[in-house]
Amino acid sequence: MGTADRVRGRVGAAIFERVAGPNGPERRALIRAPGERMFAENRPIRRVHGDSAMFVGGLRALLLQSLHPLAMAAVAGHSGYRGDPWGRLQRTSYFLAVTTFGRASDAEQTIARVRAIHERVTGTAPDGRPYAASDPRLLTWVHIAEADSFLSAYSRFGAHPLDQPERDAYVADMARIGAALGVPDPPRTEAELAARIEEYRPELAATTQAREAARFLLLNPPLPVIARPAYGVLAAASVSLLPGWARRHLWLPRLPVTEAAVVRPAGHALVHAIRWATTAPPATPAT
Repeated sequence: MGTADRVRGRVGAAIFERVAGPNGPERRALIRAPGERMFAENRPIRRVHGDSAMFVGGLRALLLQSLHPLAMAAVAGHSGYRGDPWGRLQRTSYFLAVTTFGRASDAEQTIARVRAIHERVTGTAPDGRPYAASDPRLLTWVHIAEADSFLSAYSRFGAHPLDQPERDAYVADMARIGAALGVPDPPRTEAELAARIEEYRPELAATTQAREAARFLLLNPPLPVIARPAYGVLAAASVSLLPGWARRHLWLPRLPVTEAAVVRPAGHALVHAIRWATTAPPATPAT
């Protein structure tokens, strides 16, 4: 094994350990177990969720989701995003992995567990309104924010861009998961997705909790100093994909020239580096 392959292996293992957590190897084995899948190998959801652009999309999704005051209150009160941010990341990554790539039976069991957790997540937002994670309105917002963010990130930074029929098919794939989680009539095309997000805009606002979450996610992540520059590139790339109205809510600046000249190229380079590190090197032919 050459030096480059050893470096690739070490970096890839470190990323996997951080994202998958201590149970990562067991969960990976479970996801790879033979059996019927929820999605066939040629479905767009497998291409999108298997790409390192998901690092950018996931961060964008969190920022966008925070703009619904009730969804943000539920996150602040129950998710442990400050006290255990890596645990939250690991739970989310496993959910996406098992529903996208795992056996249908394991995906169904995981969805059922998430629905049971949602039933227990209730409370009162700072503005006095009650919330429940199982509320179909909140479930829909979380779902469409994720679908839009993952698709936006893959479209900008993904390895093999989707054409329009594939983009619609991705939204339809996500709709299967959303419906199973309790989302009523999730959008099934990109146009429907955009219209649904627009429909929510009157409900959205940047609360104090949302802006605090944005500062935590973008400026104060629990990372060692050596990892901060790379994370800064991911953060800037995710912000560059937010719509202007979302940035204004969160007091995030829009710098078109800097984003075009610096952020996007740096984002592409970093996503490519993560993709390189997390993809097994091709086998060397026997001689």
